[in-house]
Amino acid sequence: MTHSATEPNQPDQPRRGTPPGAPSQQNDMSAREPILATSGVSKTFPGVKALQHVDFRLFPGEVHTLMGQNGAGKSTLINVLTGVLAPDAGTIRLGGEVVAFASPQEAEAAGVRTLYQEVNLCPNLSVAENIFAGRQPRRFGAIDWPDIKRRAQEALARLDVSLDVTRSLDAYPIAVQQMVAIARALSVDARVLILDEPTSSLDDSEVAQLFKILRHLKRSGIAILFVTHFIEQTYAISDRITVMRNGEREGEYLARDLSADQLVAKMVGHERMSARLREAAHDGQAADDQEVAQEHTEATATQPFIELRGVGRRGTLQPIDLEMQAGKILGLAGLLGSGRTETARLLFGADRADSGTILVEGRAVRLRTPHDAVRHGIGYCAEDRKKEGIVAELSIRENIMLALQARRGWWRKISRQRARELADMWIERLGIKASDAEQPIALLSGGNQQKALLARWLATDPKLLILDEPTRGIDVAAKFDIMDRLLALCANGLSILFISSEISEVLRVSHRVAVLRDRRKIAEVAGKASNEDNIYRLIAGSGE
Repeated sequence: MTHSATEPNQPDQPRRGTPPGAPSQQNDMSAREPILATSGVSKTFPGVKALQHVDFRLFPGEVHTLMGQNGAGKSTLINVLTGVLAPDAGTIRLGGEVVAFASPQEAEAAGVRTLYQEVNLCPNLSVAENIFAGRQPRRFGAIDWPDIKRRAQEALARLDVSLDVTRSLDAYPIAVQQMVAIARALSVDARVLILDEPTSSLDDSEVAQLFKILRHLKRSGIAILFVTHFIEQTYAISDRITVMRNGEREGEYLARDLSADQLVAKMVGHERMSARLREAAHDGQAADDQEVAQEHTEATATQPFIELRGVGRRGTLQPIDLEMQAGKILGLAGLLGSGRTETARLLFGADRADSGTILVEGRAVRLRTPHDAVRHGIGYCAEDRKKEGIVAELSIRENIMLALQARRGWWRKISRQRARELADMWIERLGIKASDAEQPIALLSGGNQQKALLARWLATDPKLLILDEPTRGIDVAAKFDIMDRLLALCANGLSILFISSEISEVLRVSHRVAVLRDRRKIAEVAGKASNEDNIYRLIAGSGE
């Protein structure tokens, strides 16, 4: 692998925007000692070289973003840095001293704090208890509950969040739980703060508030390692970027010297993908216009596969009208809490509607349970793949077969040989990176777990597939791969309801977009009206 010219301890190359004779930021950093660094770190799992001779450095007072596709080695590097995994080779230095953390607790005690992508808190405990779990302040030998409450409120106030810290954590949505996890990470002094996909469940305003906090922490001298799949966020917050590919460090770059096209090309290893990025918006809009023109001529002749007429649920979703055509993608756009997931759950029978009518192929049906939905050809990939998707203890094969076996009934068991054939077929079709179908699904990267969940429902040959944040925590190349496969499935008649917090992603794949705000549908757009500016104006209440 060819590494960047900005190797540690090598002379800096001329940079755009650097005045002649002026010291660059990179040179300034090279003159200082990194607070956290690795040298030649390697880690191998059965059949997989997760890390290969990785050199990495993180300086005080900077935000350093780690980028790469799923399976590139980002999570493994973080696990090695934080004591979750022991490296097979190489050294780790903290503050110039060699360290070998035996556990995350040892890393935390040394000042290395980590916030992971999934919200790994205790939902049955209160917000305050979650923030101070394992380090509760005491008074006269007993836990000082008033002090915990006060300090929890102060920790959340730093994120401009105000809520009842005595309520159970599971009383709040995922976005709020993520902010509580961030507050926990920031509630103690740390020399290094590692954030693994912290914004995956946050809306734009919450991301902006988090970045405000990170900039403050950076100015105070804390070193921040930031992991994200969002390119815009990378350039909004990063001082430097390290790109990982196939378990190796591809290179280290100043963010200002690396364009988005170059970044994507380095992540995937060739230039073709960056060309797709440049052309995506133009091609997507042209395709949308063509599809809309076709829809206008076919609308009266084509019966929707499924219709919602005034379907709602008290306290959750205002009555909504939607139509989903065979071979079309309907996107749902809106901020967190707008009713996107609530709509999906009503369609899948996970929640019961208390108003309106659902029609499947023109016939009124009652979807009281997910089993009812599956019988009518509806599949659902939920937003939280860890909690509502994968069964971590089972193999990839067993996870893929779950929905099909449930639809057939447990008395009509799929043979192991047939299950293996189906699993192998979908692993190949969706490009799931795994050594074997019998590998535990928990060992896969997040993107490959998401593909396995997609395979679970495609194995049932559904007529409607509901995808709630299907690319959450997935790298750029995997996103394009999944989008391409979804469009191909639509060409064969599959109807898709697509939900994403990334408006540009919704627009790129959807034939029509329903816009939600405050738990109600406010508009449905297609063609030239399908642009980000108009969608955001609609969400804000000023669009047409």
